[in-house]
Order: sequence, then structure tokens, then C-alpha cells
Amino acid sequence: MTYSDISPYIFTWGPITVRWYGVLMMVAVLLGTWLALREARRLGVREDDIIDMVLICAPISWLGARLYYVIMEWDYYGQNLTEIPKLWHGGLAIHGGLITAILCGYIFTRVRGLRFWQVADIVAPSFPLGQAIGRWGNFFNQEAYGYPTDLPWAMYIDGAYRHPTFLYESLWNLLVFAILLVRRRKHAEGQLFMIYLALYSLGRFFIEGLRTDSLMIGPLRAAQVMSVLLITVAVIGYIYLGKRTRNKTQ
Repeated sequence: MTYSDISPYIFTWGPITVRWYGVLMMVAVLLGTWLALREARRLGVREDDIIDMVLICAPISWLGARLYYVIMEWDYYGQNLTEIPKLWHGGLAIHGGLITAILCGYIFTRVRGLRFWQVADIVAPSFPLGQAIGRWGNFFNQEAYGYPTDLPWAMYIDGAYRHPTFLYESLWNLLVFAILLVRRRKHAEGQLFMIYLALYSLGRFFIEGLRTDSLMIGPLRAAQVMSVLLITVAVIGYIYLGKRTRNKTQ
């Protein structure tokens, strides 16, 4: 398969352009919100709280994704400050968005008097679903691909047949999404979100090793470093939350 006939734009009309990436991101948010609202109704959490959280935290998380990317690429942006706000030129990092979303969600639940871990579990399946959809924006942007390979499913990109790493991650996230749907009623509060962090990070660690455009921390791939940290946090958090629940029921 080749990228030669693929355009990042759905349509252009004079100065107005609509990109696949932006539309797919909006679809991801809408589907994720719908899914979270269904679970909120089941658990008796006010739907208005979930909607307000999405309206506040989604834009903030996108800013966090941009800030993370800019910091990691400061050698370039430090010399080109006018490029920093130009999101349409690309440059969002999922880990930056994820961390920002967690912090924003924590503050929001504290202000609203909600249980953070309950809300985290409510939205947990929405994260991998949104990420699976969003990765197709990378397809249309012709980015997030891997090293050359002779595997039968390789895609012809940038002059060679390469690993379609955007596709690998999309499929992995769909698997994580399915696992969370099956397991969401079988854990202590907060543990479902920890499962998401661990599984997503596990897949991202290996897929990142195939990519050609990784953000770097010295000789290390930033996403792999972050994945190891998140897996560690998830395992410790899963154990802690389980013990906390057992102590409350004794």
C-alpha cells in the first residue's frame, strides 16, 4: 500500500481547511464521552459532571500534549518560537496529553466533590478507544511510521516498505479497550484505570521501538521511558487500591 494518493485534508475551501486528524480527534472525544456517560448512569454519577469534565479537561489535555512535545523538541522550538502555537503543523505527544488529563481530572473531581478513582474507572475504556481512533489521524498525516521491513503487511511510505506502527498501536488499543469492557465490574475502585495504564504502556513500549520519529531523552526513547514509569505506577497503584478496598471491608 502507498501513501501517494492520501491527503491529510477532507476538503479545502479558500483559506478554510478541514483535516482528517482534527475530525478523528473529535470523533474520539464524542464516542469516549458517550461511553463514559453510559457507565456514569449505571453507577449513579451525574452525567453533567462527566460532560463538564470533558469540556474542561479535553482542551487542557491537548495543550498538555503540545507542551510536552515542545519541551522535548526545544532545540527546534527555542529557535522558532512562532511555531509553538501552530498545532496544525503537527506535534502532539500522547503521554503529555495523558498526564495532563489525569491531573486535570483529579483537580476537577476534588472541586466537584466526586470520587476520583470512581471517575477514573468510568472514563478508563474511553482512553484506549479514543487513542485507537486518533492513530488513524497519523495515517492521513503520513506520520508515526516505522523502520523498513519485508513483512507482508508493510506499507510503502517515504520511499520504502515500512512497519505501519500507527496501525499496530490502533489495534493494540482496541484490544485494551475490549479487555477493559470485559473486566470493568470485577475490580476494586481505581484498579480498572491502572489496568489501562499498564496495558497501554506495555504495548507502546514495544511499538515505539519500531518508530523512526521518536522523541528522545539523550540516547533513550522518551515514550519507552515514560511507558516503564507508567507500568511501575500502575502495578503499585493496582496493589495499593486492592489493599485499601480490602481494609475498608474488613
